[in-house]
Amino acid sequence: MAKMLVIYKTPADPAAFDRHYLDIHVPLAKQLPGLHRYEVSRRPIVNVLQGEVPYIVATLYFDSLEAIGAAFASEAGKACAADRRTFAADDDVTMLLFDAEPL
Repeated sequence: MAKMLVIYKTPADPAAFDRHYLDIHVPLAKQLPGLHRYEVSRRPIVNVLQGEVPYIVATLYFDSLEAIGAAFASEAGKACAADRRTFAADDDVTMLLFDAEPL
């Protein structure tokens, strides 16, 4: 299993962010080929040891890192990536892609 963790900083206009993210971006992302599950954090996020508290954290689940690459090379992936730039600048988001395994 591979995961894509997307961490968003607090936006200037949280209400506008929420509207766009939930009404437009999430439905686009759910069209990604190979996506198994999409989760978002509930607010507030309270247990941060250092640094800025994230506004929202999204976790997307795929079979592999290659599947993530293929998903974002697709038309749905390109649309999703372009849309993200309309509501969150590159320096307002951190993306972590990694293989995960149960222990």
